Amino acid sequence: MRRREFITLLGSAAATWPLALHAQAPGRIPKIGVLWHAANIEQETPYYQSLVEGFRKLGYVDGQNITLEHRFPNEVPEVFGTMAAELVSLKCDVLVGAGAAASHLKKATKTIPIVFMFGFDPIGAGLVESIARPGGNVTGLSNFSVQLSAKRLQYLKEIVPTVTRVGLLINPNVKISSLYVQEATEAGIKLGVDTQSFEVRSLSDFEPVFDAMVKVGMQGVVANGESLIFQARKVIANLALARNLPSCGYVRELLEAGGLISYGVDQRAMARRAAVYVDRILKGKKPAELPVEQPTRFELLINLKTAKALGVMVPQELLDSADEVIE
Repeated sequence: MRRREFITLLGSAAATWPLALHAQAPGRIPKIGVLWHAANIEQETPYYQSLVEGFRKLGYVDGQNITLEHRFPNEVPEVFGTMAAELVSLKCDVLVGAGAAASHLKKATKTIPIVFMFGFDPIGAGLVESIARPGGNVTGLSNFSVQLSAKRLQYLKEIVPTVTRVGLLINPNVKISSLYVQEATEAGIKLGVDTQSFEVRSLSDFEPVFDAMVKVGMQGVVANGESLIFQARKVIANLALARNLPSCGYVRELLEAGGLISYGVDQRAMARRAAVYVDRILKGKKPAELPVEQPTRFELLINLKTAKALGVMVPQELLDSADEVIE
């Protein structure tokens, strides 16, 4: 091989290496700590795989040129803090928090950069000072979920016009739940729908809560963004179908579990995008310099299989406006 050809090939290969490696000390592999919500990888599917894929697309391979330290607190409140402290003690270069897990990371460190994904209300949660200027050591990606709760109620009303009483699944342990209720209640008044909150704090609460909905005459259910809701997505779908309650969720995975409709952001794409934020920080950017990213596109998804099982005839105009229809 000629010298010029060799140099050209070497230069092309180098261009594919993560630039972050050049920012690190020679021989040092960046360490990223990730604090999830559920008990294991299976329960965090598909977001776990999406985050790993996001790193891979940037050229990072766990165990080769990056180390990913994952922790799964299984939704146990006190374990979040313990695992956050553990990740800080490992001297991670960047920390990643899924949903409300980011708040526990922020309590554990004021210096290590933190990237949150699925941030429902980052300002209200005290993660950042503002969207444009986060300040401090935290930035990330918001799923804008609270402001969409009214739209979910609207779509549920459109798909089943006879609905006049809708149950709101909320976890009172999560501060943002009150905002969901407020948004949905105000929207319900305009739509002629009476809303009522039903509290769930653990997986064992869902069946009695659905029984209570039926007992008081609820005709549908809205499940907004929250980690316990995600963990219980299959349980929610099964209970709603068994009790003939049309449901609207906040993310594709609730629909795929058997929900009727879903309206929200693509959180798989958001998990992949979180890796981009980590990459920028590894290359020298400070979290305070990286504005919080907000979604610009929302998906309306309809499950025709569930509609058929519920005896619901989906209006054609709603089918035409849907981003995807599962048959």
